Amino acid sequence: MTATQEAVQAPATVGARRNEKVGEVVSTKMQKTIVVEVEMRKAHPKYKRIVRSTKRFYAHDEQGSARMGDVVRIRETRPLSKLKRWELEEIVRRSSLGQIEDAAKKAAITAAN
Repeated sequence: MTATQEAVQAPATVGARRNEKVGEVVSTKMQKTIVVEVEMRKAHPKYKRIVRSTKRFYAHDEQGSARMGDVVRIRETRPLSKLKRWELEEIVRRSSLGQIEDAAKKAAITAAN
């Protein structure tokens, strides 16, 4: 293989663009898995009114860093389980609800000691 052939093949494998979606975390009850609800807005074909539809995606969260109510970006990946085909890319915006829960847990731990 020449250097030009390697240069042509490298960007395709390294910088492969994968489908990304932004949505809200609605469940974190599973280990290393979050459920993300993505809202799509689309004009009705006949009536031209904006119709809102939602779809849920199961995403892999290795560190368990996402909390309920967080807005996250998920990226398409290889199938990880029967339903899981997405992974957590980044947390776009933290929910204030998650911070309140964390503070309550810390208070309960300090009160127990």
